[in-house]
Amino acid sequence: MGRSMKTAMNLGYGSVHGFYWMSYGAICSFASLFLLTCGYSNTDIGIIVAVCNVAAVFLQPLMADIADRSKRFSLISVSSIATVILMVLCLGTFVLQQKSAALTVLFILLMGGNISLQPLFNSLCFKLQECGIPINFGVGRSIGSLAYSILVMFLGTLAEEKGIFVLSLTAEITMAFTLASLALVTWQFRKASAGRNVSSETRVSEPQEDVEEIDLIQFVKRNKIFMVLMIGVLGIYFSNGVLNTFMLQVIQPLGGTAEDMGQIFSIMAFLEIPTMMFFEQINRKFSCQTLMKVAGIGYVAKTAIIWRASSVHMVLAAQFIQPFAFALLLPAIVKLIGVSMSKGEAVKGQALFTTVTTVAYIVCSLVGGVILDQWGAGILMTIATAFTAVGAVVILLVVDKIKS
Repeated sequence: MGRSMKTAMNLGYGSVHGFYWMSYGAICSFASLFLLTCGYSNTDIGIIVAVCNVAAVFLQPLMADIADRSKRFSLISVSSIATVILMVLCLGTFVLQQKSAALTVLFILLMGGNISLQPLFNSLCFKLQECGIPINFGVGRSIGSLAYSILVMFLGTLAEEKGIFVLSLTAEITMAFTLASLALVTWQFRKASAGRNVSSETRVSEPQEDVEEIDLIQFVKRNKIFMVLMIGVLGIYFSNGVLNTFMLQVIQPLGGTAEDMGQIFSIMAFLEIPTMMFFEQINRKFSCQTLMKVAGIGYVAKTAIIWRASSVHMVLAAQFIQPFAFALLLPAIVKLIGVSMSKGEAVKGQALFTTVTTVAYIVCSLVGGVILDQWGAGILMTIATAFTAVGAVVILLVVDKIKS
C-alpha cells in the first residue's frame, strides 16, 4: 500500500491546491472585472482590494490559531468550515451585481477569506505527513499553478460572452470541489493513519524545536541588512501588486479585453511552474543571493516592457520573463531566510517578509486606483517601474552582505 498511498495522498493534496487556486482566479484575479462591471470606480476597487488584504492579515493568524490550539477543530475542519462559509458568501454575488454597501462588505469578506485560506492549505502539507507519508509541497503547489493557468485562459472569454455571473458560478463550483478534495485527503489520512495510531483530529503544526526567544527589537539589531533588503522587496512587490490587481486597466488603453487578461495571467502562472518545481536543483548551482539579484533584474525588465508596451502582444511577451522574476524571488528569499538566520530569528524573518508583501499590496491598491482615475494607466506603470528599479538596486547592493 505504501507507494500507491503516497501517490494517492500527493495527488489528493495537489487537488486541494488545484481547486483552491482556481477559486482564487475566479474571485481575486478577476476582481477588477467583476467590480468594474458592477459600477465601481478604479479608486473604489483599490480601496476594496486594500481592505481585503487588511482583512486577510487578521483572519490568517486567527484561523491558524484555532486550527493549532483547538481540540475540537483540526486544520482540515477549519479549512472545510471556512470553505463552506465562502460558498455561502459567494451565493450573494449572484444576486448583488450593482454597486452597494452590501456588495462591498460581501466582496471584502469573500476575497479576504479566500486569501486567508492560502497558509492553511500550505500547512496542510505538514498535517498529512503526520501519518508517515511524505508530501511534496512543490509538486502540490505546481498543480495549483497549472490548474489556475488552465482556468484563467478561458475564464475571461466566458465572462465577456456570458456575463460576470460566470465568475460567481466558477468560484462556487471550484470551492465545492475544494471541499470534496479536503474530504478525500481526510479519508486518505485516516486510512494511512489506521496502523500508526495517529488521530486525524490531532493538532496541526510543524515539528517543534527548541528555539531562542527574541523580541522584535533584538531581531532588528541582529538583522540590519535584512531590514534594508526588505525595502527592496517592498519596491518590487509594489509593481507585482499593481500588475496583479490592475492588469485589466493597464491593457485596456492598448485595446486589451478581459479575454486578453485571462491569457496573460494564464501564461504567467504556467511559466512559473518549472522554476518553482525545480528550484532546489537550481539552488544547488546558484546561491539564493545570486538568484535574488537575477529576479530583481528580471522584475525591472518585465515591468519596463509592460510600461513601454504599445500592444497587448508586448504585455504577453513580457510574461516570458516571469521564470526569472517572481518564480525565482519567492522561493529564493524564503530559502535565504531559512539558511541565514537562527531558528528563532527565521520565524520572525518569514513573518516580516509576509508583512512587507502584504503592505506592498495594500499601498499599491490604495494608490493605484486613485492614480488610474486621475492620470491613467501610463502614469501608474511609470511609478510602478520606478519603484521596481529602486527595489532591484537595493537588492543588488545589499543581498550579498547576508551570509548563509
